[in-house]
Amino acid sequence: MEEDKRSALAAAIIMASFGLVAFYLPTIMLAIGSVSPAAAGVVAVAFVGAFFLVFWLRGRSRQKGK
Repeated sequence: MEEDKRSALAAAIIMASFGLVAFYLPTIMLAIGSVSPAAAGVVAVAFVGAFFLVFWLRGRSRQKGK
């Protein structure tokens, strides 16, 4: 039961962190896009990729523990 609480807390922290970055992502992309539109696109792709990468790595680490 304790492990479930820790997993839920970790997922909530990760989701909140990504939610905060997603909230500011348009502002970040506009700032970067004024320098280079391609760089703004790379930032957007990196954000989405990082979201999936974090949960994929978390799943792999949980499988190793079992």
